[in-house]
Amino acid sequence: MTDTTFDSREFRSALGRFATGVTVVTTVNDDGNPLGLTVSSFNSVSLDPPLVLWSLDRSSSALAVFEKATHFAVNVLGADQVAISNRFASREEDKFAGLDSAAGAGGAPLVPGCVACFQCRTVHRYDGGDHVIFVGEVESFERRDGDALLFHDGNYCRAEPHPEAW
Repeated sequence: MTDTTFDSREFRSALGRFATGVTVVTTVNDDGNPLGLTVSSFNSVSLDPPLVLWSLDRSSSALAVFEKATHFAVNVLGADQVAISNRFASREEDKFAGLDSAAGAGGAPLVPGCVACFQCRTVHRYDGGDHVIFVGEVESFERRDGDALLFHDGNYCRAEPHPEAW
């Protein structure tokens, strides 16, 4: 480890050494139109009550919609869904075009083919510096077999069992 003066780019690079799952968080706006974006800042908070969190950059054009939304869905992408991750990370106008999504709790779209999905009611929003932290109570969830899509050191990857695993 090297102790240097604080450098934001180096800090971001160091954070990239922590592998995360890749999700698409979705909701609907006041007119019922779907909105979604790729997010890696997803975590569990509590089992009782069942709570999860994710965060959104304050500069995101989606912030106002998520701040008003009563519900959101966290769609955990499978290893075969890189194209979905890229689509929802893009500035593409209609990210749901041609996607056979179903409406979940509060109308939040459920992305097909995900390895897990958490339908949540927004219960808290917290200041997180340059991000807003959203906490949701899980009203419903589902899971399916398959490998999750991971992101590590600026690249997509997948997990494999470690040879020293029990």
